[in-house]
Amino acid sequence: MAKPTLISFKLCPYVQRSVINLLEKKVDYEIKYIDLANKPDWFLKISPFGRVPVLVVGEEVLFESAVINEYLDETNLPTLHPKDPLVKAKHRAWAEFASALLVDQYLWTMSKDEVESNKKRDEILSKFKILEPVLPEPKGGKLFFAGDSMHLVDTAYAPFFMRLDFLKSKGTEFDLVSGFPKIQIWSDTLLSLPSVKNSVLPEVPKEYIEFIKAHNSWLGGKL
Repeated sequence: MAKPTLISFKLCPYVQRSVINLLEKKVDYEIKYIDLANKPDWFLKISPFGRVPVLVVGEEVLFESAVINEYLDETNLPTLHPKDPLVKAKHRAWAEFASALLVDQYLWTMSKDEVESNKKRDEILSKFKILEPVLPEPKGGKLFFAGDSMHLVDTAYAPFFMRLDFLKSKGTEFDLVSGFPKIQIWSDTLLSLPSVKNSVLPEVPKEYIEFIKAHNSWLGGKL
C-alpha cells in the first residue's frame, strides 16, 4: 500500500483525530500543511469541500475525517473499532457527539459578546451532563470510552479535550471539566498518551490562543 499523505491545517482538530489514529497504529505517513486562509489551487482541486483533512493514497483521495479514520482503521492494525456491529455503531454515534462538542467549542471561543459566549459554554456543559453517565467507571485511575483500552471513539474526543486544556492554562475560569469526575479522568487519560501529545506541533498551544484573540471574540479578550 502506498504511503498515505495527510493534508493538514495545524490548528484543525479533525486532522488531529487522524494523526492520533496514525500514531496509534504506527503507520508510516507524510503530512503536508496548508493555510486555510490561502488555500492552494492544487488543494481545491482535490478537496470537494475545501476542508481538511484530506488523505492522499497513491492516486486516490479521501476527504472527511470520519471516513479517513474508518479507512485507516480497516487497513492498519491494531483495529480501534469494536468487532460487534451494534457496539461499533454506538461508538460511531458517540463520535458524532464529539463533533457536536467541537462545534460548540469553536462557537464558544468565537462568540463576539458575553451573552452568546456564555450560551455556548452552557451548551457544552449540558452535553457533559449527558456524556458523564454514559462513561464507565475508571480503572487504575484511567478511563477510556470502552473501559480498558483506546478506541477510535476516543480519538474523536482527544482534540476537544486538548483545546480545553489550552484554555485552562490561561485561567481556571476556563476549566469546564472539573465538575464532571469521569470526564475529567477521561481527559487526563487521553492527554497523557504519547499518540495524543505528539499529534500536534509544539507551537500549536500558543497559536490556538492567538487564533482566538485574532478574531476579536469576547473570550479572546479574556485570554
